[in-house]
Amino acid sequence: MSEQIDIASTLTEGVLAGRRRALARTITLIESTRPDDREQANNLLARLLPHAGKAVRVGISGVPGVGKSTFIEALGLFLIEKGHRVAVLAVDPSSKISGGSILGDKVRMELLSREEAAFIRPSPSSGSLGGVTRRTRETMIACEAAGYDVILVETVGVGQSEVTVAEMVDFFMVLLLPGAGDEIQGIKKGIIELADGLVVNKADGELETAAGRAVRHYRNALHFTMPKLRDYTVPILKTSALKGEGIDEVWTSVLKHRAFMKERGLLTQLRRTQNHGWFHAALRDGLLDRLYANGEVHQRMQLLAREMDADRKTPHQCADELIAFFLDRAGE
Repeated sequence: MSEQIDIASTLTEGVLAGRRRALARTITLIESTRPDDREQANNLLARLLPHAGKAVRVGISGVPGVGKSTFIEALGLFLIEKGHRVAVLAVDPSSKISGGSILGDKVRMELLSREEAAFIRPSPSSGSLGGVTRRTRETMIACEAAGYDVILVETVGVGQSEVTVAEMVDFFMVLLLPGAGDEIQGIKKGIIELADGLVVNKADGELETAAGRAVRHYRNALHFTMPKLRDYTVPILKTSALKGEGIDEVWTSVLKHRAFMKERGLLTQLRRTQNHGWFHAALRDGLLDRLYANGEVHQRMQLLAREMDADRKTPHQCADELIAFFLDRAGE
């Protein structure tokens, strides 16, 4: 126990001093699934939590090919020039076969990765729904405690499951391609309704005219969606991340949204709601981890699987039986 306390003290001191190596080690500890590491991580996070919570948290999503990495690099460089310290949590898709992940965002954000005021952490999604890792929220706390005042969370892609990221950031941004007509059909309505800002990227060269047309199309499309916030109009902007054009307007829209939320007391309310959602998600994950780690439960699960395969029981019946079996064992 004393050794664990020493590790937590050392890492806490390093993170609060803004040491990148200590922050990297802390995140590795946070992402570990080993029970002893989880205990250390919880101890460490308890020490870091009072020093977190002040950063601007921005989620960035978009279909493959929309230029998320290029956009984030352009935004990150812009913010650093303005005096901010930027942490990028880039979630890479994990292979369903091998569990491996590309983890190539440091390569794709080469210029940003060289900046002393930037911290890029690629993490495998490990099959997690929502396009983020199960520990992304906790990683944000560590980065904020290390002095990063802007947290950018890049998600895997666009899909209904990816609404998870909107539930952990202050501003949820969706990047869109200039081909508005087909693109509107390809973006799920739920994602658009969750967006605090829409950005049509790649507005340069031959696509510049199409980008302007896409902005008008999306503005019309928003009339048919349920507004996320009363008296707030979702901005629809166009950028050329490649040329660095329109990035300042994007950041201005983030700050305007933040001011709007603060004036009405909505930012504090949002963070509280997110914490409650985080608690319930962690509770579900923890219970599932304990259930699957139980050897007797695993054996029972195999027996129930054979019952399902033989069409003697429904999946719902088997689930109820397994839960009852687990609760009985947990009460012993």
